[in-house]
Amino acid sequence: MHAGDDGASLDRAAKDFLAVRPQLFGIAYRVLGSAVEAEDVVQDAWLRWQGADRAQVLEPSAFLTTVTTRLAINFAQSARVRRESYVGPWLPEPVNTSLDPQVGAERAEALELAVLLLLEKLNPVERAAYVLREAFEYPYRLVAHILETTEPHTRQLVSRARKHLAAERREQVSSADHRRLLEVFLDAARTGNLTVLEQVLAADVVSYSDGGGVRGASRIPVVGRTHVSKYLVAFAPRFWPRAQLRWAEANGRPALLVSSAENTVALLSVDVSAEGIDRIMWVMNPAKLSPYVASLHG
Repeated sequence: MHAGDDGASLDRAAKDFLAVRPQLFGIAYRVLGSAVEAEDVVQDAWLRWQGADRAQVLEPSAFLTTVTTRLAINFAQSARVRRESYVGPWLPEPVNTSLDPQVGAERAEALELAVLLLLEKLNPVERAAYVLREAFEYPYRLVAHILETTEPHTRQLVSRARKHLAAERREQVSSADHRRLLEVFLDAARTGNLTVLEQVLAADVVSYSDGGGVRGASRIPVVGRTHVSKYLVAFAPRFWPRAQLRWAEANGRPALLVSSAENTVALLSVDVSAEGIDRIMWVMNPAKLSPYVASLHG
């Protein structure tokens, strides 16, 4: 902190920071796929802001956005190493979007769990370029400045991310159709109805269970309509009879919270196209579920 800092200066700093905090969290969360890690990055950005020579900063929001994005990229690079030792499939940490549907952004892009999962396959700089452009609608010139690169290279980064998502993900259905299919799927999964499951699942469906090694989740993704249907039927008698269900919203889509004896055991989310259910995502890692459940009571 600078010697000249007084209470009024820090009040002003806090005010400027709080004005853009939702946006900073939104950027870090999309780059990292983790609300907990995003909070760490935002906290770090606040410390940098306190220590900065703020008299020299013309636009606090631009300064803070740049600092946060660069911190998130660095964090993502080290997170990649940690993810390689993660037990079983890694899924993004869900966030409650009922209060802030865009999570600090201009648009709700790069927010659905399936998109965050696909973005994870890109390098952190490509991810950040896509997030700043698509969700926050920053001009390429500004994104290039934040990423310390050229404008043509920035356009390439965003284009690569768009192509990757387009190749990996079909066009989505409306919210109403999404919810309806999730209801049909849930009913069939609970009753172990193989015929209906095979009707609602896409041929190349993938089921991911993220237990982080803590819960009895499948350690590898289950792939294909036949395998996934049989897998769901096999564990139905063990999983559903004791389960309490509650509808929720996670990452802009309807989702189901599954509890047993007052403990939340899973958040079930699906990705749906005209082909049917393409991805089934079971977030079961308690470290990812707890912050989400807490936000519902917030």
